[in-house]
Amino acid sequence: MSVTIKTPGEIELMREAGRILALVHEELGKIIEPGISTYEIDKEGERLIRSFSCIPSFLNYNGYPASICVSVNEEVVHGIPSRKRILKEGDIVSLDAGVIYKGYHSDAARTYGVGKISKEAELLIENTKKSFFAGIEQAKAGNYLHDISNAIGKYAGDLGYGVVRDLCGHGIGTHLHEDPDIPNFIQKKRGIKLAAGMTLAVEPMINIGTYKVCWLDDDWTVVTYDGSLSAHYENTILITEEGCEILSIL
Repeated sequence: MSVTIKTPGEIELMREAGRILALVHEELGKIIEPGISTYEIDKEGERLIRSFSCIPSFLNYNGYPASICVSVNEEVVHGIPSRKRILKEGDIVSLDAGVIYKGYHSDAARTYGVGKISKEAELLIENTKKSFFAGIEQAKAGNYLHDISNAIGKYAGDLGYGVVRDLCGHGIGTHLHEDPDIPNFIQKKRGIKLAAGMTLAVEPMINIGTYKVCWLDDDWTVVTYDGSLSAHYENTILITEEGCEILSIL
């Protein structure tokens, strides 16, 4: 495993990539409403990314056909935008996006309610976000990678949620996916020791029901095995001596 330590210059580029991605998410959040298609969300996301002179990280990545992963209800991640998929009142939708700024990636995801949603769905979205913040309390130099995993897994697991195991977070930098992999569930091993200058994409994916997932026939869209709702919250972070800096929040 080769985990890169970013130089001060690289960190500045990643800060800007993160800032731009945060702005993209902020604008996309404003258009989530009943009646919009997932295709329209994707096209607006691509327009916004390119308006900052950035490149969408996901477009054509390993063949993925869109700029924004748009996943609805039981779709966990990697939903493919479609003109036929129209959001309706009560849905929840996860938007996963990445930008490339001067050769450096940022990656972040948010889950939104569409109109008025159930209390159960509200709590899922809220607790998925809280599980991320529980995890990054452990994200500091001298701690171990799986301290992050264990904190996320314990927070969500103690609430009775299913924590997805087949997908994980990752290192990030000049490549969208770099070492190390970052599980979101409790681990027996400690993992690598964290060091200042590491940049990571931490991304809990939390289901109301079972942790188990399966892939649809498009070979991209991941759905919950039992059809239960799923939420996704992700940010790109920088490990520092004191803790961590979240790069993809304004």
